[in-house]
Amino acid sequence: MKKEIPNLLTLGNLLAGCIGLWFVMQGDLVSASYCMFISLVCDFFDGFLARALQAYSDLGKELDSLADMVSFGVLPAFILFSLVEKSCGTQCTVGLFGFYKPFMVFALALMSAYRLAKFNIDTRQSDQFIGVPTPANGLLIASLPLIIHFQPEYSAYILSFKGLLIYAVVMSYLLVCELPLLAFKFKTWDWKSNQVKFIFLIFCIAALVMLKFAAIPVLVIAYILLSGLIFLLNPNK
Repeated sequence: MKKEIPNLLTLGNLLAGCIGLWFVMQGDLVSASYCMFISLVCDFFDGFLARALQAYSDLGKELDSLADMVSFGVLPAFILFSLVEKSCGTQCTVGLFGFYKPFMVFALALMSAYRLAKFNIDTRQSDQFIGVPTPANGLLIASLPLIIHFQPEYSAYILSFKGLLIYAVVMSYLLVCELPLLAFKFKTWDWKSNQVKFIFLIFCIAALVMLKFAAIPVLVIAYILLSGLIFLLNPNK
């Protein structure tokens, strides 16, 4: 029974993702974003409890990937699709065979599936990530409707048709590229071995206090850049 506790949280992650998709279909992107935040909390604590209870299982590993595919692969793609539709105006259908340009954002769902499948068989990703984790992409996209709703002064920066499509293309690549990224898994809590992680977490808290939801895209981008910088300075680490 102990081994099923993390799996119940994983199913909670999946349920929140499914409900989030329903909210997208209703046009309520704010509630869909809240659902993704619930999925993120469940995703964090299922792994935390699995480690704390020594409740690892192959079933839990596969279930986690399936839940993440819905919550951090399909749901973010649908939220971004809705934002692109709102921003594109007459630019939506142009070019060869009248291709509907917002469909490009579904590359995020495809590359999320590829990344999650790769993660399950890649033994290099125990202490670090290779490519951007799907929850990081989900977190950034979930923040966009909240910024538009609660901090409308930033809306013009978000509702950029070309900008959103460029984001979808770039992040689709970053999800599956061979870029090592920090994994915020603390094996110990001492300052010396976790100095970079602690400093970044303090920076995150300060940014969230000052910028609120608008801090989230900044923090995700900073996380990717910081990880890339660490890799360049310590390529053999």
